[in-house]
Amino acid sequence: MLHKMTQNSNRRAPLLFSSTVRKYFSTSSQSAVDLASKDGEMRVFLVAGEVSGDAIGSRLISALKKLSPYPIRISGVGGSMMEKQGLKSIFPMEDIAVMGIWELLPHLKKLQVRLKETVEAATSFRPHVVVTIDSKGFSFRLLKQLKSRYSQQGSTTAPLHFHYVAPSFWAWKGGEERLNGLSEFVDHVLCILPFEAEVCISHGVPATFVGHPVLEDIQEPNLVQGNADLFRRENGISSGSTIFTLLPGSRLQEVTRMLPIYSKTIDLIKDSVKDPTTVIHMAPNQHVENYIQKAVNEWAVPVVMVPGGSLRAKYNAFTASTIALCTSGTAALELHLSRLPCVVAYRAHFLTEWVIRYKAKIPYISLPNILLNSPVIPEALFHECTPTRLASLLMKLIHNEGVREELVFAAEKVRQLLSPPLARVGGGDLDCKESSFDNSPSLIAARTVLYHRSEKLYA
Repeated sequence: MLHKMTQNSNRRAPLLFSSTVRKYFSTSSQSAVDLASKDGEMRVFLVAGEVSGDAIGSRLISALKKLSPYPIRISGVGGSMMEKQGLKSIFPMEDIAVMGIWELLPHLKKLQVRLKETVEAATSFRPHVVVTIDSKGFSFRLLKQLKSRYSQQGSTTAPLHFHYVAPSFWAWKGGEERLNGLSEFVDHVLCILPFEAEVCISHGVPATFVGHPVLEDIQEPNLVQGNADLFRRENGISSGSTIFTLLPGSRLQEVTRMLPIYSKTIDLIKDSVKDPTTVIHMAPNQHVENYIQKAVNEWAVPVVMVPGGSLRAKYNAFTASTIALCTSGTAALELHLSRLPCVVAYRAHFLTEWVIRYKAKIPYISLPNILLNSPVIPEALFHECTPTRLASLLMKLIHNEGVREELVFAAEKVRQLLSPPLARVGGGDLDCKESSFDNSPSLIAARTVLYHRSEKLYA
């Protein structure tokens, strides 16, 4: 079970972890900017393996371009959002977007081939910085092999390795112990949750809490508030319609498992609400889009599909919607911060579910619930994730007149917990020349990548 988490505004959440905090001292070497100064350009190799990582990567590239004193050259693996920032992915990101344990087995050969290709591409690119984003299975294997390659070559100017989004050590039994040895191939971890950096450091892994990337959505004026009337007009939806927003996932394996469950759920409640309409948000993944477009032809209620990649359309749809149903992931946080009542659902291979039940040490799966240690978002997981159960939870939320007021209070607490400490550009040990204030997660991450010196922590 999760220990008492942040029921006040204490962002460090020291009661989360039972391990003794060890004392370390550090030694520093050159920063990425120091390395780039010799070539007059900054070469950054990035790898993202899923849609949420693609969004993080695109913002990081934009921030690096803004802050770097040298021209930025980008290479690596990413999706459509990173490609808009100038990345030409060495292969489709979807090739490594695999989640689960047993679900991984049919893809092992392809993943091994893609891993080898990525190692070769990174080596030939000669980066000053390598940034892997989430997807720790692929990312850590890549970083380990790159470290081995540098060692074999006797390189004295190996690039710095950053991993963006700490592994969820806090969610699993024995998870903290897995941090031991991480510093052998990761120079710095960019953490998006407030309690992670302290624990990483206590296990010899340099880390910085940069804040959660989703916060950058709500910092954009009028974005999260959305324009409900515009969304209805553009899609021919009457003002009295009951709009169900559905987010079935970003990976094809998730969508093929969850969308049929969602379809049956809507069938169960469509006659209990006025003028039902479903809005399905599609991840920017061609395989996912193709599957959804074919599947909804047989649905018994009108369907509006929102293509991935448009923040404006997404939040307009959220604002227009009555209720939401989403597969566990970043979407749950986006919906929560938008104050849209939602139910979180999750199913996997039955053996994967068994491992999760056995190994997990926290009672929740959605981030707002984890942060608040409270079921502010109803969850239907594993064998409870049935159309009947989901329909019941959705109808309870629809008839709960006070749910939105409760969401406003809870969402503000979550926003505060996920916000990074106010950071001054050039403050602390970041040798940056700008003097303005900016504490957006992407800019803090970019400054850390550019100016933080490689550290090795010793007990």
